Amino acid sequence: MSNEKVMNRWLVVVGAILIQLALGAIYAWSVFTPKLTAADGAYQFTAGQAAWIFSAGLFFFALVMIWAGRQLATIGPRKLAMAGGLVLGLGYILAGFFGSSFTSQLIFIGIIGGSGIGLAYVVPIAVGVKWFPDKKGMLTGLAVAGFGFGATIWVKWAGSWGGGLLNNLSLAGLDGIRSVFLLYGIIFAAMVLIGSFVMVDPPAGWLPEGYTPPAAGAAKATGTVNFETNEMLKTPQYFMLIITFIFSALAGLMVIYCIKLFGIDALTYSKLQTLDPANENFKDTVAWASNIAGTAMAFYAITNGLGRIAWGMISDKIGRKVSLFLMCLLQGIIMLAFYKLGATEAGLIIAACIIGFNFGGNFALFPAATADFFGNATVGKNYGFVFFGYGIAGIVGPQIAGIFKDAAKGATDPSAWVTPFIIAGAACLAGAVIMLIAKAPKK
Repeated sequence: MSNEKVMNRWLVVVGAILIQLALGAIYAWSVFTPKLTAADGAYQFTAGQAAWIFSAGLFFFALVMIWAGRQLATIGPRKLAMAGGLVLGLGYILAGFFGSSFTSQLIFIGIIGGSGIGLAYVVPIAVGVKWFPDKKGMLTGLAVAGFGFGATIWVKWAGSWGGGLLNNLSLAGLDGIRSVFLLYGIIFAAMVLIGSFVMVDPPAGWLPEGYTPPAAGAAKATGTVNFETNEMLKTPQYFMLIITFIFSALAGLMVIYCIKLFGIDALTYSKLQTLDPANENFKDTVAWASNIAGTAMAFYAITNGLGRIAWGMISDKIGRKVSLFLMCLLQGIIMLAFYKLGATEAGLIIAACIIGFNFGGNFALFPAATADFFGNATVGKNYGFVFFGYGIAGIVGPQIAGIFKDAAKGATDPSAWVTPFIIAGAACLAGAVIMLIAKAPKK
């Protein structure tokens, strides 16, 4: 069977990246929050409301992914990916036409859009692991790298490229925000549909040329013993993985939500001693801070994608457990220093790059660790239960930041961000400790 002529397995990687570029839409949310929360704008959402839309998207992404993973074998990867693209695109298109209120955006962007991402997300991972049993870490990194890179495209295109779609685009008489929703919805659906055509499993018994799987029980025999979901859920290793995922992901998701708001607050405040808020130059300073924060978010998204690839390849060399420990440790340290670093232009961008790089590692390391611990063949239906930790983090991380920001009641002092960053840093360090003591389960 290994000599049978089959599809080039690298086409799966190309299709996966194309799908993930579109699914990365949720990480572009920060580009919309300043206009949605502007006191003199058309929407006037609170920081908490803007966070809830983002959190709902992340939660339904993770929730629906559990169902999608369980149905993958029944529906088939290609059809499931196509369904995800259509639902994601529909959510954004509906938000374009009818998203004039917080409730409508919560439903269309958060619930429907997030559900579309959840339907499609598991497909490239589950299919890819079967095509690349010899390079699971690298594959999962490449397969989900587009998620981070996609956010860069959607953030910069909406915010600054060519003056920014938010400022210049008007479709069907809609304002900038809803016009971008409409355009993006059409693009997202088309990209996922195209990428889904190569989402097929390899023939039964197929193995990469020159690859011989290690015998069960061998030192390097990771992923050879398959746990059914009910068996996995009874192991302490499952809870160690999901708790670490929650702790590690809440830091990155908190920063995705608030980096533009925090960057504007921190950079603007640093100049308050020399500029009077009544001075016209103060408005220029706010605009400058907004541009720098947008650049930091773009770098965050780029390094998010790079981190997925790099951490995946690193883990193939040093192991998933050590990689998760180092990633959480570094993330915890940088989160504790983020408030101070964010007060300068260079510091904000550098910190964003490090946080984005580590956050991206979650999406290469946790699916690969799930496959290592609980089996390659069952990763499609098992990983959704681990990934649900991301959905929990999607609520906890942004909401912590939103609560403290709203409690500051519009104060220009950026100290409201100190406590959220400390909480996130401490959580990451706790995750590092958990991974330090984790061991692969025995069936």
